[in-house]
Amino acid sequence: MGVADASLVEIVPGAYAWVQPEGGWWVNNAGLVAAGDGAQAMVVDTCVSSERTRRFLSAAAEATGGAPVRVAVNTHQHGDHTYGNHLLPADTLIAAQEKAREGMVQDPFFDDVPRVWEPMPDWSDAVRRPPGLTFREALTLHLGGVRAEVRHPGHTAHTPGDAVVWLPEQGVLYAGDLVFNRVTPLVFMGSLEGARRSLEWVAGFGADHLVPGHGALLEGAGIERSLDEHDRYYAFVAETAAAGRRAGVGPLEAARGADLGAFASWPDAERIVLNLHRAYADAEGREMDMVAAFTDALAYTGGPLACDA
Repeated sequence: MGVADASLVEIVPGAYAWVQPEGGWWVNNAGLVAAGDGAQAMVVDTCVSSERTRRFLSAAAEATGGAPVRVAVNTHQHGDHTYGNHLLPADTLIAAQEKAREGMVQDPFFDDVPRVWEPMPDWSDAVRRPPGLTFREALTLHLGGVRAEVRHPGHTAHTPGDAVVWLPEQGVLYAGDLVFNRVTPLVFMGSLEGARRSLEWVAGFGADHLVPGHGALLEGAGIERSLDEHDRYYAFVAETAAAGRRAGVGPLEAARGADLGAFASWPDAERIVLNLHRAYADAEGREMDMVAAFTDALAYTGGPLACDA
């Protein structure tokens, strides 16, 4: 699948999701909220490349009758959700949790991405544009009568600076990468235990519609199903890590010996290696070795990681 397969889906009047099918490495979902007065719009995240971001913003302009994007929220620091920030209008106010901004400013991938994906995503024309507004716990935005609550779970989960955007009157939750819908979750830059804890927090919003960071849109009972699948996956990673440490083997060996079962069919199953590196590091009270983690992921797959970005 390519950039042409992406589409803007109206979830409820005025609230949209930019859905990029497959949802694997560097291929995210984003969001659009039209103000009640029609005079402005807000986007939730951008995309990894200029081509993908331009297509998203063009679709947003068409859907809103050309309403200017006055506000943007980044749900976390990762480039698939932020590298397109530089294409937002110069006067767009970009907001994110304070640790997400720190991560964007210090992002080692922006200038020196490791050559581990094939084909490589291209953001060579991007200009680093971190948020101009940060918050610690919560931020409430008012867009022409539409209330948008931006919330941090209170702990490290997918990353230290995750945020969701909640539209309480519309029942729509933009969950960022706290939720991957049948795409292998990734916690190597966060916390396995924290990501698992965040599931109950996400469920607590009682959303009717949920936009995951990757994968198909969710609604109704599908939200509970997805959160339950996440919980089972995180439990599987924790159990595999504990068994590997008891056996005295490293994350790669533990991954090779694990039966992924139902999770084997999810895109990017090799993330089990990166997630195990995080679980080992947290259990042993040390920093995770990023180079070792990606080296092991390449060994697990036998070559570059598949990417459609």
